[in-house]
Amino acid sequence: MAEMVRRAAVVSGRVQGVGFRWATREQAQRLALAGFARNRTDGSVDVEAEGAPAAVDELVSWLRVGPPFAEVGGVEVRDVVPRGDTRFDVG
Repeated sequence: MAEMVRRAAVVSGRVQGVGFRWATREQAQRLALAGFARNRTDGSVDVEAEGAPAAVDELVSWLRVGPPFAEVGGVEVRDVVPRGDTRFDVG
């Protein structure tokens, strides 16, 4: 089985109410990644992505820009243990 990695990211800035989670899911599905995107009460967005290392890296790079109406202020990323998820959910 190919190597899988999982990274957790907290994306801050103007990232709620701009379609950020749905656009993240679209990118994740394009890259064949599993995980989730969900709003946090502080206005940021939690993202976890699992899959091939290059694909996860590409999604993390995309998170630093986001969809057209987002204004990303920062992205904090850390490695987490892969969970074997099979789909990307929006919460």
